[in-house]
Amino acid sequence: MQYDPVKRRLGVVFNSTPALRKLFYHLLDLLLLRAWHIHKELRAWGRDKRNRELAIYDAGAGFGQYSYWLSGLSSKWTITAVDVKEEQVADCNAFFQKIGRPQVKFEVGDVTKFQRPEAFELVVCVDVMEHILEDEAALRCYSTSLKPGGMLIISTPSDQGGSDVHGEEEGSFIEEHVRDGYNIDDIRAKALRNGFSRVEARYSYGTPGKISWKLSMKWPLLMLNASKLFFIVLPFYYLVAYPVAFVLNWFDVNGKHPTGTGLIVKAWK
Repeated sequence: MQYDPVKRRLGVVFNSTPALRKLFYHLLDLLLLRAWHIHKELRAWGRDKRNRELAIYDAGAGFGQYSYWLSGLSSKWTITAVDVKEEQVADCNAFFQKIGRPQVKFEVGDVTKFQRPEAFELVVCVDVMEHILEDEAALRCYSTSLKPGGMLIISTPSDQGGSDVHGEEEGSFIEEHVRDGYNIDDIRAKALRNGFSRVEARYSYGTPGKISWKLSMKWPLLMLNASKLFFIVLPFYYLVAYPVAFVLNWFDVNGKHPTGTGLIVKAWK
């Protein structure tokens, strides 16, 4: 399935006013299990840093939902958000100016080339690495851009059924993915040989998360990709499905998984 056409349709609807865009961000935070995992890690990282002036790099920022969430934690944090899509960057810059958060700046750039030596305390990379062929070039740029002791956090599919691939004969559910998922030891090794001194990796999307993903993301996306009419049906679908997905997400975020279709990776320079 092609994910970008669905994202463009959603963007047209939710970009019309700042209030709708904020609603869109909140919906993403509720629906996307990876957002639950990333928010948990970012809260832990920022617990004792909210009154400090820090620089953060949102690599492959997309709609800008993580830049928005982080900028809500502390007005003292400056956020540089980079994405390859010019129109999306322009939309995000306009939105953050309208809501009075000038500390967030979006730039057009390629994460495999963009770097600012020792400029950032944190690099956030969510739903990006699976789209990049030159992933080690991106990791080198991240490590170069971090200050000593700075942290990179990545969310990406694993090779344990990530991208909804469960056998060699299957293709990725998301056609824009260039790889189906990472081996947990492989991504550790890649980070260590590209400028990071310590890496922690854990599985996300364990058994509860896999069920929740189908309920809250896979089946709705398939419906939206089939017809625009499902935009009308979708709110009623979520009234039934989301309470179940919410409970499953809680168990996934608060449990430990021996395997899972997602990976949360933290690496320190």
